[in-house]
Amino acid sequence: MANTNNFLTQFLNCTSKKPNTLITNLYFCTFATFLFTLCYFLGLWHNYPTTTVTTATVATASNLCFNPTTNSTTTTTSAVPSFTNLEFAAHHNMPDPPPTAARGPHLPPCAWSYYEYTPCEDQKRSLQFPRARLAYRERHCPAAEDVLRCRIPAPYGYKQPLRWPASRDDAWFANAPHKELTVEKKGQNWVRVEGDRFKFPGGGTMFPRGADRYIDDIGKLVNLRDGSIRTAIDTGCGVASFGAYLLSRDILTVSFAPRDTHISQVQFALERGVPALIGILASIRLPYPSRAFDLAHCSRCLIPWGKYEGVYLTEVDRVLRPGGYWILSGPPINYQNHWRGWERTRESLRDEQDEIEDVAKSLCWKKLVQKDDLAVWQKPTNHVHCKLKRKIFKTSRPFCGVAQDPDTAWYTKLDTCLTPLPEVKDIKEISGGGLSKWPKRLTSIPPRIRSESLEGITAEMFTENTRLWKKRVAYYKGLDHQLAERGRYRNLLDMNSYLGGFAAALVDDPVWVMNIVPVEAEINTLGVVYERGLIGTYQNWCEAMSTYPRTYDFIHGDSVFSLYQNRCDMVDILLEMDRILRPEGSVILRDDVDVLTKVKSIADEMQWDVRITDHEEGPYERQKILIAVKEYWTAPPPERDQQSKH
Repeated sequence: MANTNNFLTQFLNCTSKKPNTLITNLYFCTFATFLFTLCYFLGLWHNYPTTTVTTATVATASNLCFNPTTNSTTTTTSAVPSFTNLEFAAHHNMPDPPPTAARGPHLPPCAWSYYEYTPCEDQKRSLQFPRARLAYRERHCPAAEDVLRCRIPAPYGYKQPLRWPASRDDAWFANAPHKELTVEKKGQNWVRVEGDRFKFPGGGTMFPRGADRYIDDIGKLVNLRDGSIRTAIDTGCGVASFGAYLLSRDILTVSFAPRDTHISQVQFALERGVPALIGILASIRLPYPSRAFDLAHCSRCLIPWGKYEGVYLTEVDRVLRPGGYWILSGPPINYQNHWRGWERTRESLRDEQDEIEDVAKSLCWKKLVQKDDLAVWQKPTNHVHCKLKRKIFKTSRPFCGVAQDPDTAWYTKLDTCLTPLPEVKDIKEISGGGLSKWPKRLTSIPPRIRSESLEGITAEMFTENTRLWKKRVAYYKGLDHQLAERGRYRNLLDMNSYLGGFAAALVDDPVWVMNIVPVEAEINTLGVVYERGLIGTYQNWCEAMSTYPRTYDFIHGDSVFSLYQNRCDMVDILLEMDRILRPEGSVILRDDVDVLTKVKSIADEMQWDVRITDHEEGPYERQKILIAVKEYWTAPPPERDQQSKH
């Protein structure tokens, strides 16, 4: 510091106008000037090198930066200017992939032939199982080593389904390219092809004039308009025209049929925007709780109702609510006028009807009416009279024991015993509690909660849950503009529905929600979902769902992956979600942030656009929300696929 001050003092003295100072410091001033000049030129020399940078040199430097095969330890002695102009334009542009191309090496696309793959109803695998009572057409999921680890393609030319209600009558041929039913059921008005579309006139085997007029005929026998009937089940549904036309009467129908020779009948229903599942009545219970449906329907569904000690009708009794209706049309009803067309004898049809009548009586059902091609039975509202009759007449059909849970229905074997209704104190009382009429039923306290039969769930909790989900769904619509756009989505899935609050919050939108209660859930709440006038099914998410690929426009899951931690592989659940989600469909998951981070890393490999955002209550909540959109891609054009095989 002292030397620096000394130098400054000498310099000031050098520039002073005093004669004695000027003479004394003349030599110093000359030296200082020379030193400053030398430093200046040294600086110029440093910043303006004489080395010439050639094009080849720049190319070599560029290769070091961008060529992944260049050894990172390679060096060069060429001098590159430090002040080279920065250029932000990309020199290594990668063309966008064609819109139908799939990506992702870790979870690649499956072969195009899998575009309709249903893992647990695989037709080749089903042949390994017994044919007796059609058990081979039930769920038979692949062993762990046979589970596919690839993404199911959409067929080439796939389009987003038409919006409801136009989709009820029209669907794109490319989305389910099968003409078999248009030929087989040509005279029954099930479906026909016109240009690039399927047309659904609304006909059925027993209602060739159309489902609307058929339902009007039922409405003359049973009140379908006062809100007392809200949930229905259609066994052997065909293309689900019955369920499609009940929707205009505010009746929500679960339609099911097996994957059999009637190719893609359930898939057609889903393309129309109608709730449907692959299923069959064979040897196991239907995947629904007891007392779920207000109405059950069979229109020539080919189920042998009177055979095997009436086991199939006994299962219908289990899922019918007290006072519910069973409607049958087709053989043997009105056989006196149809026996020739059915290619049956009068005697065989009369015997079949007698068998059905006997089973119905053993279930304590009352036959309300038979008119023309329709017959209607009603289940009793309680079992007071039924128990008295058993004591008097000693009938052979016993009640099921207390140990048999009537709501357990996941691979549960069918039984011929009668499912007992909850006890009542008065003969006029409805077992389990009465239901409000729709739409009040949606928000009224469900009887299962009101009676405190579900441990740990109170009326206050139900009311709060309903309020909470209204808030959450409003928040979701701010995150996903497709969910907010009225009519963009039709088929929705809630993977862990609890009390059905998510579906209830969307009741005014033109959508339907399949509410899943996982079989691993701590409390079985699916009965509550049905008591609210909503629909759903049981599911184990370690297995595939009984539905076709591209069933749902939107999938929601609350804490699903936390529930299945240490139960099965997260990759398999996500691949199943990808299978049943439509191209450009959305997913919203809410879960712990660590869980969602793992989900995102897998979803990125599945051609989903994914982001994680904060909980509706703010950034300090540990639970976060994942929003994803499945990108559009399809199988290659048929000619290109044929070339790739050679």
